[in-house]
Amino acid sequence: MSTIEYLWLVPFLPLLGALLLIVVGRSMSKAAIAWIGAGSVVLSALVVIVIGIGFLSSPGVYEISVWQWFVVGNLNPSIELHLDALSLIFIFVITFVGFLIHVYSVEFMREDSGYARFFACLNLFVCSMLLLVLAGNLVLLYLGWEGVGLCSYLLIGFWYEDPKNGYAARKAFIITRVGDTAMLIGLFLLFSTFSTLDIETILSAAPTEWEQGSSIATLAALLLLGGAVGKSAQLPLQNWLPDAMAGPTPVSALIHAATMVTAGVYLIARMYVVFELSPVAMTTVGVVGAVTLLIAGFSAITQTDLKRVLAYSTISQIGYMFLALGVGAWSAAIFHFFTHAFFKALLFLCAGVIIEALHHEHDIFRMGGLRKQLPFVFVAFFAGAASLAALPLVTSGFYSKDMILWYAWAGEKGNGLLYAAGLVGALVTALYTARLVIVTFFGSARTPVSKKPGWHMTLPLGVLAVLSITTGFLEVPHNFWHGQLISGFLSDVLPATTIQPGSEAYEWLLQLVAVMATLVGVFIGYYIYMATPGLHEIVKMKMAPLHGLMQAGWGFDALYDLLFVRPVTWMARANRGDIIDGIYTGIAWVTMAANRAFAMTQNGVMRWYVLGIVVGALLIITLGIFV
Repeated sequence: MSTIEYLWLVPFLPLLGALLLIVVGRSMSKAAIAWIGAGSVVLSALVVIVIGIGFLSSPGVYEISVWQWFVVGNLNPSIELHLDALSLIFIFVITFVGFLIHVYSVEFMREDSGYARFFACLNLFVCSMLLLVLAGNLVLLYLGWEGVGLCSYLLIGFWYEDPKNGYAARKAFIITRVGDTAMLIGLFLLFSTFSTLDIETILSAAPTEWEQGSSIATLAALLLLGGAVGKSAQLPLQNWLPDAMAGPTPVSALIHAATMVTAGVYLIARMYVVFELSPVAMTTVGVVGAVTLLIAGFSAITQTDLKRVLAYSTISQIGYMFLALGVGAWSAAIFHFFTHAFFKALLFLCAGVIIEALHHEHDIFRMGGLRKQLPFVFVAFFAGAASLAALPLVTSGFYSKDMILWYAWAGEKGNGLLYAAGLVGALVTALYTARLVIVTFFGSARTPVSKKPGWHMTLPLGVLAVLSITTGFLEVPHNFWHGQLISGFLSDVLPATTIQPGSEAYEWLLQLVAVMATLVGVFIGYYIYMATPGLHEIVKMKMAPLHGLMQAGWGFDALYDLLFVRPVTWMARANRGDIIDGIYTGIAWVTMAANRAFAMTQNGVMRWYVLGIVVGALLIITLGIFV
């Protein structure tokens, strides 16, 4: 029997772990909870490795139908799992990074009273994301899509006793619902056109059903993009993600590295045929990514909360992936997803160690000196930060980001403005990364370390630090040596990027420019925050209005509050006394009045009870005589 036939175990094992913890988790010891939570995910990861080995020996497209889900008219989706090179990369990252985050959580959440609830939600989160990327039809994909939305709500608001956490969870849930609604309408449009929501059927039929530039294809692609920008926190639905830092740090790592925010990238890549039929939609994807990576990058420069810096960084890096998708650099986008998963998970997990060690201190300007107090964490964080900043030649982030910049310039669908946005973003990324490392780890210690991490927390950091450096060598530029394994692996699933004639002559020059942008950003960060003490405060004062605007996420929260929240709350207040409410209020008043009247008959006085019996008997006799 082929190992591919065991594919159903990949999402089932985390689901089984979640169900066990939901049903009997409260009666288990914390050791048993940890074994079930982390063990189910590591078993899923091992199944992925076995399946991956079998897939490498015989690559192709595999579909496994578990059972018929439901039949409604022409709509008859099944629980059908689809495995190809694209979904294999995603399930490997989801299970492997998810397992490391589970191991980290064993120690991080040990003192929490909701230990079983946390691992149950975490396992359900992993299961939902696996369903999303393995789905063979868009109905099952949408089930996983809504599943990760539900789990993000449960985990962001995990510490629900604090009203701020509940608000952050509701904000994430509501804002992403806006995108989900657009996506759902897009699915209706696809079904009305193709009479099916099977992904392979749609992708094969779309080029014959729609002409290039078709308005229906454009509408369908833009509606799918609406869902993608919601889940992946891209403009204009990006403002939920920084507040999502209210959840436990392992949740932040899972959302930002392996699940949730990468769902939009997967959706666009999976439905690439629909997007390629619409130049307008492709351009929109690229512009959304370019603008998002810039506004998020500049916001990251002004943040003081360690996790919020990383949150804006995620928005920016997902923007790079959207930029790559928009210029048709499909493999480059997936490669950046691959490298980003490791170094962003590493940075968040390191942040969790730091915050715990400093007794829940989040402000980077109240840290300092941690390279001596937490040397291992410093080395791990530096590896992740170097990859995020794309330090040349030695980090994975350099190779994946360089590939995106190259295709943004040289690709057939690329242009100079998108390339310039990516280049400025590279400088800004290096600047805020240098600021983060210098302020947090150098200088004098401002808050004493009160707790050192155990092996459950440090082991994942070591593994992720190695991967943050080494995974870039899977896909180096061809003018170094021919090592483009990811592009070759995805060649049967995603189309190759077409290069403009004559662009190859500028490849070395463009790589040098990208390297210079990174080094200039690092130097500016060093000069402002280390070489010239106090300069950052002077810059902050001189640019106070702009600094405040960037720190507030460019005012999107205030804008949405003005445009949507206040009008709705005003209408609710104005509509409080309408006639419909009056009808139901009247019914409630009559019911309560009748209750009070009947209650008065039960006063405990015997003569009133006798009188009631006599009156009732007389009424019965009277009715018997006259009726």
